[in-house]
Amino acid sequence: MKHRNITDLEEINQILQAADCCYMGMANVDGSPYVVPMNFGFDNQYIYLHSARTGKKIDILRTNPRVCLAFSAFHQLRYQSEKVACSWSMKYKSVLVFGEVEFIEQKEEKVKMLNCLMKKYAGREFTYNVPALKEVLTYKVSLKKVEARAYRY
Repeated sequence: MKHRNITDLEEINQILQAADCCYMGMANVDGSPYVVPMNFGFDNQYIYLHSARTGKKIDILRTNPRVCLAFSAFHQLRYQSEKVACSWSMKYKSVLVFGEVEFIEQKEEKVKMLNCLMKKYAGREFTYNVPALKEVLTYKVSLKKVEARAYRY
C-alpha cells in the first residue's frame, strides 16, 4: 500500500516539528481560495500562528475564520527507473488541520504562543517588549480535526 493513514500523536508531532512552514487555506468572500505560507508553533492542543494586524489574510479571517492548515515533511525523491518519467515520485508525510482561527489578545497567552513559535525555529524562548506585542496579531487553531498520512513510508 502506497498511502498510510497516521493516527499516532507522536508521529504527527514529528511531522509538525520537521515541517518548515504551514500553508493556511481560506475562502475569500467570493468563495475563491486564498492560501498563504506561514511560520507556526504547536503543542498537543493548538497550532499557533502570528502575523501583522492588518492585510488581506486578516480581512478574510475576520469574515470567515474557517481554515485548513497543510504541513508536509520528510520529502524524498525516488524512482523505479531513472529513464522513465512516470516512475518518479516523492515520499512524504503530511498533516492537515481543519478548524477555525481564534484571535488572541491577552498578553500572557500571546507570549506563550510566540515562545512556542520561537522554540520551534530558534530553539529557545525570548522576552517581548510591549510595543512588539501590540504590533503582532496572534491566533490559534485547535487540533480537534486532524488528518495525517504517509506516502511510501
